[in-house]
Amino acid sequence: MRKYCQSRTLIMSDLTTNTELSPPGRDEVVGVARGMATAVAPQSGITAVQATILRAVTQAVTGFEIDYCALEPLGPDELATLLARRGMEYRHRIVHHMVLAEIVLTPLPADVATRVASFAAALGVTDDFVRLAHHYAKGTLELAAFDLQRDGFLDRWSEERSAPLHTEKALADPFEDALVDTELEARWERFAALDEGSLGHAVSGMYRERGFQLPGTVGAASAYLAQHDFVHILAGYGTRMESELEVFALIGRADPDPKGFAWLATMIGLFETGYVAAHGPFKVNVQEHHLQLPGMDVRLADAIRRGKVISEHYRRDLLEVDFHELANWPVDEVREQLGIPPKSPEAIAAGSAGVFDAGGISDFQHEAGRRHT
Repeated sequence: MRKYCQSRTLIMSDLTTNTELSPPGRDEVVGVARGMATAVAPQSGITAVQATILRAVTQAVTGFEIDYCALEPLGPDELATLLARRGMEYRHRIVHHMVLAEIVLTPLPADVATRVASFAAALGVTDDFVRLAHHYAKGTLELAAFDLQRDGFLDRWSEERSAPLHTEKALADPFEDALVDTELEARWERFAALDEGSLGHAVSGMYRERGFQLPGTVGAASAYLAQHDFVHILAGYGTRMESELEVFALIGRADPDPKGFAWLATMIGLFETGYVAAHGPFKVNVQEHHLQLPGMDVRLADAIRRGKVISEHYRRDLLEVDFHELANWPVDEVREQLGIPPKSPEAIAAGSAGVFDAGGISDFQHEAGRRHT
């Protein structure tokens, strides 16, 4: 036992000091895949949804195609040894891929949540979303919702972060119901008069086409949540539920703080599993399992890949950007400034639609826009 503890200490020491940044080779990717599959598989074996998502994410991020249904097991200590030369951020993202694959399970078995936690501990990763999965497994969804809101969003919020929102008053809570703010409403109204092709003109067109309420008016989304609408334009994602999964996967992964994963965890809880009842203007809707729609694995994985590229280039939370200051810039110039890469051809072929594409708007939104005009 003492020898085991000593070797574990050596592994943990290496994990906290090494920061190898070179791209992983196939042997490492296969080893990581074995570890992830071992961590997330229920007793009956890894599910088709889990395997499909992990395969797509692995291919998008590393370029290697891995069959997650045909892997030999790899335990937590073996995975820790394999990743001993990698830094904390690298290992943290591996844990998030595990969490992604476990929180799509309904119900989430307790032994899976415990196993993922053991892998995270072996990798030296302390993560709030590992605890979130434990709540899901226990069925304590109210506590899970509280932790998700607090750990993912509120603990990082400060009133100073209201500055890019241009609200009349600093927000104590980024998701509080929108307050009447005539100056903020006027700011958003002025976007419509900007040059065609500008970011502001495009986001104004998106709102008009869907009948969305402008920030600062009754019934609108909070000014903070409205920030993500600029990303819809810049990343080229529509506003159907599947597209919301894409845009928030990109936003969450683009955030250099691992807590950004809260966005993807929230959207999966809302639109796939029902673990999350509501978030801002979004309400739970699991009539369709959106992650199981044809091509969604490729689309989600590509959004994560694009977010990774942005994070490595920009190193800043996209929702902290002062998009109002960039509203008169051409969309392509803002994309270049933030380092937003194009979608992959595979994601486009899988059905990833842009804001103004026919597949980028729901029937309900289209009808609301028609009534609004």
